[in-house]
Amino acid sequence: MSVAIVGIIGGSGVYDLPGLKVTREERIATPWGEPSDALRFGRIGQTQAVFLPRHGRGHRFSPSGINYRANIDALKRVGVTDLISVSACGSFKAELAPGTFVLVDQYVDRTWGRASSFFGDGCVAHVSMAHPVAPNLVARIHAAARAEDIACVRGGTYVCMEGPQFSSQAESLGYKGQGFDVIGMTAMPEAKLAREAEISYATIAMVTDFDCWHPDHDAVDVASVIKTVHENAEKAGRLIARVLRDFPSGHEPCPIGSDRALDGAVMTHPDMRDPALMAKLDAIMGRLLRQN
Repeated sequence: MSVAIVGIIGGSGVYDLPGLKVTREERIATPWGEPSDALRFGRIGQTQAVFLPRHGRGHRFSPSGINYRANIDALKRVGVTDLISVSACGSFKAELAPGTFVLVDQYVDRTWGRASSFFGDGCVAHVSMAHPVAPNLVARIHAAARAEDIACVRGGTYVCMEGPQFSSQAESLGYKGQGFDVIGMTAMPEAKLAREAEISYATIAMVTDFDCWHPDHDAVDVASVIKTVHENAEKAGRLIARVLRDFPSGHEPCPIGSDRALDGAVMTHPDMRDPALMAKLDAIMGRLLRQN
């Protein structure tokens, strides 16, 4: 069993992790470019943790400008086995009020301008996204939320839009009519790339608003989102600290195989693989390459 190293990607308003005893910061070079920021290494309790602010400190990167491949590759390179993503989102359900955390279990990808795979011409791979979150990790987050008395709903569908603009009312009503639960701008392609990297992944969707479908609430604006984000940030830090304090020392094999997602996924014959692309995949495909 490998040592569990938990990565945390902080979304809007979550630019550091209270309680993390930082031992060092390091900028990790990747063949996909620069990650959003330096990685911060430390511990909470006995659990090794690595923190990365998704938008960079000071919120420098828009959802479309984030280098998702570099972020995931960097976390893979430093040994992250389990990844908790924190993401601000809007709600399509009256019962999912601002301040609620949702542990989503499905995603709908409505992005269009982002590199969504490490693979491509020269090495083709198709991983399963039927069950996109790691159930063991979700269970641990949910148990921690209950222990900390944090309002947290288990299960839901997150629709990821391109942004950076918020939804039109027609879009919002359409998504609500399709039964989606929350909307955000950053879970895709992050979840897809984590699966390709064989990292167990889960999202904590922090509800900040009702998008713009709700007749009794104003349209979404940055000021109202930031206010709720700041209120959520303390709870998010407390929740993640509890998860890490209770985390097992060894990485538990994922029951849906997210940590072995590349088994049977690579289509291209070894003799036909592009050497330049294979060099870039040294971390992502490391487990398989070591077997050959």
